[in-house]
Amino acid sequence: MSAALDPEMFDPVCPFSAMPFQIGDKWTAMVVLCLEHGPRRFGEIRTPLRTVTPKVLTETLRAMERDGLVLRTVHPEQPPRVEYELTVLGRSLLSLIGAVRVWSKDHLPELLAARRAYESESRLPGPSQQ
Repeated sequence: MSAALDPEMFDPVCPFSAMPFQIGDKWTAMVVLCLEHGPRRFGEIRTPLRTVTPKVLTETLRAMERDGLVLRTVHPEQPPRVEYELTVLGRSLLSLIGAVRVWSKDHLPELLAARRAYESESRLPGPSQQ
């Protein structure tokens, strides 16, 4: 028999509610990786991310700036040049992202096999579908 879950386990002021990104938020982690080696312009960030829309990338960068992960610098030129770079806080995510990448590489075959098994079981007619 398993122990009952504590109804107070997620305190309303829990620090997890302030997390800068969800574990599965691929854009934030990918932007961090794009900025790992120095400041980049919007188009330079977007190029390797191919499938991100400009709107979603803008929202991601704004959220990262709000959370202190990215510094946005507007250079007084004509036309204005805007660059994004990781702050010290943003750079601290590199080790976490690195650990997740290693875990993913080590466990990807298992994860994909579990998904395939789940999907094939989900397609079988259940008792109410027979």
